[in-house]
Formats: sequence, C-alpha cells, structure tokens
Amino acid sequence: MLNIVLFGPPGAGKGTQAVFIKDAFGLIHLSTGDLLRSQIAAQTELGVKAKAFIDRGELVPDQVVIDMIGNQLAENKSAKGFIFDGFPRTVEQAKALDVLMDKNNTAVSGMLALDVEKQELINRLLERGKTSGRSDDCSESVIENRISVYNEKTAPLIDYYSAQNKYYAINGMGSIDDIAARLKDTVEGL
Repeated sequence: MLNIVLFGPPGAGKGTQAVFIKDAFGLIHLSTGDLLRSQIAAQTELGVKAKAFIDRGELVPDQVVIDMIGNQLAENKSAKGFIFDGFPRTVEQAKALDVLMDKNNTAVSGMLALDVEKQELINRLLERGKTSGRSDDCSESVIENRISVYNEKTAPLIDYYSAQNKYYAINGMGSIDDIAARLKDTVEGL
C-alpha cells in the first residue's frame, strides 16, 4: 500500500498536487479539513464531537481526527493507498498516525514536502485571495504569520520523517506540471 504525507507551507500547492498524485497513482485523498466538514455535515458521532469543539472556538483534538482517519482506512481496505493532505501537523500526530497505520498492517511510505520560496508563497496566496473568499489569503501580514507558524512547527516533522528515511524535499517552484513531474518521479521511487 502506498501512503503519502503531502506537506508544505500555505500556498505551496498541496491541494493542486494532491489531486494529481491521487489520480496518477489511484490513491484516496484524505484532506483533514474536508474529512472534518463531511463528518460534521453527516452528523456522525465523530462529526458531532468535532463540531462541539469548533463551536467553542477550540481545535479538534488529535484523537478525534485520528479516529476519523481510522474509519477511512477501515472503509477502504482494498485501496491502493492514501494521500494525507494537512495531516500530520505535529510529531505527536505523526506518531499517532504511525500507530494507526501499523494497526492496519501498513505504514507511511514517505513525506513529500513542497519547498517554495517565501515571496512566491505570498504572491500565490494573495492571488488566490482575489477569488477564494478566504480572508487569510488577502493580507500579507496574516500570510507571513501563517508561513512563520508553519516553519516553526515543520522542523520537528522533518526530523521525525528524516530519522525514518521517509522525508523527501520537492522543489515546489515552477509550473504546476513541472512540480507534478518531480512529485511523480519521487513517488515512483518509493
């Protein structure tokens, strides 16, 4: 089973590239944001739990997200693999994902991290902000803060996956097709 963690700062193109990888390799795309929204909309037990935290302005606990991912793994036992988009974000989450994958007799194959220059990230997000309706894509200072938070939290995950020989830095600069080709080459080598 091929299980990819797609990583990168805001504006790196994770969503765009996740769709490419999903289609190219026949994987199931697990975006934690989409998963949370769908579980809340379906009013599942975990969705109701998550909504209670969100309604209080709190982060959804790791265990609730892990349980949602676990349900997806259980519902898709014959899948070729998964691409995780937006998860894990911390070493604790990465460790919990490893335990969950082990329980399902599989493992994370690799963490692909899109490297993009800071000014390019800012430009991409400001451009996206013109059409996305996302307020966090419209302010350069907010964008810079998001990038800083990402950078602070990223280093430990890079170390975590590097220690397992599962960290792959991918040049995220250039055209969408160029980046997709670099990702494809890396995934084929896993």
